[in-house]
Amino acid sequence: MENINFDSLKRRRDLRIILPVFLVSIIACIDRVNISYAKLTMTQTLSWLSPEVYGFGAGIFFAGYLLLEIPGSLFAAKFSASKWISRIMFTWGAVSLCMAFVTTEWQFYLCRFLLGASEASLYPVIYSLLFPRWFTASERARATSLMLTSLLLSTIIGAPIAGVLLEHSFFGLLGWQELFILESIPALCFAFYFFFAVKDRPDQASWLTDAEKEYLTTMYQEEQAKMQSVKKYTVFQAFTDAKVLKLCLIYFLWVVGFWGFYFWMPTVLKNLSGWSTSLIGGAIAIPMMAALVVQLVIGHTATVTGDKVWHVFGALTVGAIGLGLSPFAHNMGVALFLICLSAIGIHASMGVWWTIPTTFLSGPAAAGSIALINSCGNLGGMFGPNMMAWVQAETGSFDMGYYLMAAFMFCAGVLVLTLKYKVNGATKKDVLLDAKATVQPTAGH
Repeated sequence: MENINFDSLKRRRDLRIILPVFLVSIIACIDRVNISYAKLTMTQTLSWLSPEVYGFGAGIFFAGYLLLEIPGSLFAAKFSASKWISRIMFTWGAVSLCMAFVTTEWQFYLCRFLLGASEASLYPVIYSLLFPRWFTASERARATSLMLTSLLLSTIIGAPIAGVLLEHSFFGLLGWQELFILESIPALCFAFYFFFAVKDRPDQASWLTDAEKEYLTTMYQEEQAKMQSVKKYTVFQAFTDAKVLKLCLIYFLWVVGFWGFYFWMPTVLKNLSGWSTSLIGGAIAIPMMAALVVQLVIGHTATVTGDKVWHVFGALTVGAIGLGLSPFAHNMGVALFLICLSAIGIHASMGVWWTIPTTFLSGPAAAGSIALINSCGNLGGMFGPNMMAWVQAETGSFDMGYYLMAAFMFCAGVLVLTLKYKVNGATKKDVLLDAKATVQPTAGH
């Protein structure tokens, strides 16, 4: 401990672990959501792309994700987290490239399905296998929150770029085709860097001293031993545990609002404003920047206080208010304000949320359970966009869809409050004291 500069160690882990994973997540989110912007002009050349077809295609992405989420996570636990993430990047980049050449409804469905199958298990592997080996329990809320700012920055970066690409042709193709091609290239290239640069464990890293390797390895082993001394979960036990199943339900309700909001937001703004695609892309960046600031604040306060449930509940309630009031927005100023509230609620506590399963699960049980929770979220991802498409087709507006998304998110927040706040059998007071004790050396004291 005396030979370790904790400030330096923190900076190097941020640079060598959080930053590469952050970039992976940005590229993944851009490739996942760019269909919501491409749709604004795809409908002009693909007559079969109706709201119902689009809604189904947006949702079928999560069917592919759901199918391979748990097997992929368990395979990575036995194989290599970093190498598995590299494989994920390369395959989804290749499928995203193929999206530029779809000409039929079934090709559209197939590419969306394969994109989800390619990306399956990305985040569970990060949350349950990579981060626990590199960051202590008290550090993971901050690390995860920093990494998940990528979800917001991908929109801040991707929306304006998509808006410009859709209005111009640089290589003689249609704008939406060039959008898919150009945005697939970073995934294909960065996969090779990640394969060689990011290590699974501290003992594999040449940029750590022997003392630092021993410290991080010891902290990880002690944390795992502490959890297993309370209850050692097998994968099957974790899948049938009441706490895990409750987390599955919460995340399903949450993600119905998350993806229903994301896949239809550009279309709703376009219909309300009549603006060009580039202006829509720039406008969307505003609420995402607001959500980014709040996410960083929540990640910090959750680390300092040790609290998880109230942070998540508060954010989800704000999001429910924003979604529930959205049908009353009849001008762009009010609409953007409510989108700010919705984006804050959807995103701000995501980093804190994903530290909850690893407070009582470890190893393959954690990998499999987080994959199960994420899979239930993916069911919400299938349901949300299709629900919005059905509501629009049946009623001629998105109003009822927003009311339903708000209700789902508020119910998720209420359920979060029912989570028993214990870590490894310790009371909340014990957790706070332990968090403060662990944060101090990391800060250099």
